[in-house]
Amino acid sequence: MNLSIQFLGAAGTVTGSKYLLTIGQRKIMVDCGLFQGQKALRQRNWQPLPVDAASIETVIITHAHIDHIGYLPRLHRDGFRGRIICTHATQELMQIMLPDSAKLQEEEAEYAARKGYSSHAHPEPLYNTRDVQALLPLVEGCDFDETIRVSDNVEILFRYSGHILGAASIGMTVRGDTQTKKIVFSGDLGRYNDPVLHDMVAFREADVLLVESTYGNRETLAEDPDEKLARIINETVQKNGCLVVPAFAVGRSQTMLYHLQKLERAKKIPVLPIYLDSPMAVTVSGVYARHLADHKLPLDHSDNDIFFLEKLQYIEKQQDSKQLNDLKGSAIIISASGMCEGGRVVHHLFHHLPQPDDTVLLVGYQAEGTRGRRIQDGEPEVRIFGKMVPVRCRVESISVLSAHADRSELLRWLSSFQIAPQWIFIVHGEPKVAAAFAQTLETERGWQPTVPQHLEVFSLFEGI
Repeated sequence: MNLSIQFLGAAGTVTGSKYLLTIGQRKIMVDCGLFQGQKALRQRNWQPLPVDAASIETVIITHAHIDHIGYLPRLHRDGFRGRIICTHATQELMQIMLPDSAKLQEEEAEYAARKGYSSHAHPEPLYNTRDVQALLPLVEGCDFDETIRVSDNVEILFRYSGHILGAASIGMTVRGDTQTKKIVFSGDLGRYNDPVLHDMVAFREADVLLVESTYGNRETLAEDPDEKLARIINETVQKNGCLVVPAFAVGRSQTMLYHLQKLERAKKIPVLPIYLDSPMAVTVSGVYARHLADHKLPLDHSDNDIFFLEKLQYIEKQQDSKQLNDLKGSAIIISASGMCEGGRVVHHLFHHLPQPDDTVLLVGYQAEGTRGRRIQDGEPEVRIFGKMVPVRCRVESISVLSAHADRSELLRWLSSFQIAPQWIFIVHGEPKVAAAFAQTLETERGWQPTVPQHLEVFSLFEGI
């Protein structure tokens, strides 16, 4: 029996995670995400996969971010009818994330048709709501540390990866005719000592290892996020300004609420109107109460709300979101998307970026080519709604609030492998970052890692 892997995404970029394993005649995919960011990457979502979707027996999902699950409905449309396996929390989050993704696809196609900017006479979405509803019954939720039988010769195990609620690293055992091989997929790794999520749990051995490298070339400053966040808020309040926080609906929005709750209760910031302006983030916040074992936060039974704040308002209607543009005085607006590419945060940026007294706070990873990266890099103006909008507000970042492990934390997770895996692939990183992390592993661990290219195939083992 032969074993090979093809990198259909997250090779030379941080999005589009898709890894295709061929085990004898069996095909298994790990993650099935959308490409995001630069136009050239987004166009890959429309290119057919170099594999018949119907031939894939199982898809295993590490976590519920769209760059890891967002291609699933398209895969189903193209013929996939197999199992989709993930943790219980990821399963519930997928039921929120994928319908929203389909809605965005439909709205984008409708807008392109109405404005006439598509090269197609009748632009279609990559997939629609019906595709998502047909897909969701295939999803199976599992416990962490539960051995799951994928087939007669393949088993998997989920362990905490600390990235978002339900996120996991995957250990896979493949039993061949004469040998057994272990494959580990790190998934997206989070932070040690995170106040919300449990620490990531590493595996100890692997023949094949795929490890993410999002922050593989940088150290996150050992700063106190509460101290910096309090300073940013208080300085903004002194100017009677608004704080706008672009935040991913899953993970960063809830982490922000936790820190704001802590600061408010300690009286380190004034009690301010706080608006969680993302219907998805509002729904996701409720998921935490149903998966208490997967995080550290207690449920406040007095109000049945983990994220209680005195003046917190959940904004669900579009009309109420637009009314926030008329706010007078200081307030905090948390809104998706985290990279400022779409969603309600875009119209908040349109109104607040030109205001010198306001602040935009970036708390998550900003991929190359995104509006968030351009704002973070200090560009004097950005295009929003077809207009160039000047950036006159203060722009701040708190990198320690990101959900990705930095270089030292990646090395700490890898330190559990006492013997170097035979194959080590550096994935989920921009090219310079992945190359730098590969060099670090060569220098500090004496390992011989490989940085795969998009669509590259590796024959891992023959005759096992």
